[in-house]
Amino acid sequence: MSQVLQLPASEMEKHEIGIVHLGLGAFHRAHQAVYLERYRQRSGDGEWGVCSANLRSSVGLVDGLSAAGHRYHVAEYADSERITLREIGVIEETLFSGRDGAGNWSRDREALLARMASADTRIVTLTVTEKGYFLNPASGELIADDPMIIGDITSPQQPRTAPGLLVEALARRREAGIAPFTVLSCDNMPDNGKRTRQAVVQLAEHRDAELASWIATEVAFPSSMVDRIVPAMTDTDYERLAVLGVTDPNAVVCEAFTQWVVEDNFPQGRPSWEAEGVEMVADVAPFETMKLRMLNGSHSLLAYLGALAGIDTVFEGVNHVELRTLLRRYMLEEAAPTLDMPTGIDLESYADSLLARFANDSLRHRLQQIAMDGSQKLPQRWLTGTLERANAGQTSPCVALGMAAWIRYTAGEDLLGNSYSVDDPLAARFASLHQAHGSDSTALVAAFLAIDDVVSSALAKDTAFTQAVLAAYQKLTQDGLREALAAL
Repeated sequence: MSQVLQLPASEMEKHEIGIVHLGLGAFHRAHQAVYLERYRQRSGDGEWGVCSANLRSSVGLVDGLSAAGHRYHVAEYADSERITLREIGVIEETLFSGRDGAGNWSRDREALLARMASADTRIVTLTVTEKGYFLNPASGELIADDPMIIGDITSPQQPRTAPGLLVEALARRREAGIAPFTVLSCDNMPDNGKRTRQAVVQLAEHRDAELASWIATEVAFPSSMVDRIVPAMTDTDYERLAVLGVTDPNAVVCEAFTQWVVEDNFPQGRPSWEAEGVEMVADVAPFETMKLRMLNGSHSLLAYLGALAGIDTVFEGVNHVELRTLLRRYMLEEAAPTLDMPTGIDLESYADSLLARFANDSLRHRLQQIAMDGSQKLPQRWLTGTLERANAGQTSPCVALGMAAWIRYTAGEDLLGNSYSVDDPLAARFASLHQAHGSDSTALVAAFLAIDDVVSSALAKDTAFTQAVLAAYQKLTQDGLREALAAL
């Protein structure tokens, strides 16, 4: 018999929007919005309602939430039998700034910019994924020749991207004499605050050097680390919720565990998040790097190897004995030694807790979802740490096997002959490399390791690493997953 704790949304007399969020996806609704709902219920403070906007896709979600009075449910699963069912009401407005039905970039964009430019908005948060910042994954520089960024440079007052929206809204506030809002990235990127500043300032430089200087000196860009497993919804999830009496097309499911570490730099004020367990710290970097390399790095390792073997979910993958052994070895032998953590952080216990979370039988976190956008994720999750180890004369065989699996995964067909779509900004480039090199594994691996948007030139020149990736690729493609794992 399931144990279900049901928590209704708070009923506030005063509703004010103090936060604008860019990226109205499942993670935002299951993470930041939950913290704010808990804060509102505990404090009675109605000043920090949220306007959440989608920038490019999912207009149906925006309209669906609006039709539902911006109420939705979050089901938090400790396991398949222990469930906390929360109703969330902290989102007060939903907007869509993408293309309308006629393909025009017009719908809600002006309303969103007006909301961001309002003096009532004191914080703008983002979950737009790594690619939404338009930064080169290897160099960290703004991709100024991307068509979307070119559009924002050419028509800065009709922005299409998250950096463009931030620049235009900040320009309006500066012109009106309104203090700037704080920009808080909640995406899985190292130094996400600094990287967000980089994208915004470099884009602003194309428009007005004085504006760019003002943003660089006056706008706070604190970093953060977020952690909660939020799988994409499935028909099974909706069916399970229906059994609990919830028929909510906007609902999300997630694990019970949640963590948020935030650099405490908010000149215009903030909610008292610490009362809800948010760790407000002076330096997020150690926690951020720990999560990226251990949790996210393990997820990517499992995603590419598991998907090639026809494994569908994280739960199924972590119960594959050899894959589970690989994950623990990767975390403790290749990721943990690259971390410099504060006193009292036990990385072995952290690794074991991650494996326990992966084994939550109530979540269907699909490996294909995790495998998306690998070109944007792998530099932070694997390759920066691997280069550190290479510079110290140390090898990274687990990452080498992961890179081999990623290269093979981008062919769009698993080891069993099943086809799938490769969801990545560089997917067309990957397809052309596979077509050009065919079964010539040496040339193919060399071509992938030469993609400097993904692999730094320093790591690409490391012979030990490149040879390890090639050997792993040949073993994986010729003999299969179990033999490739055994070879380690």
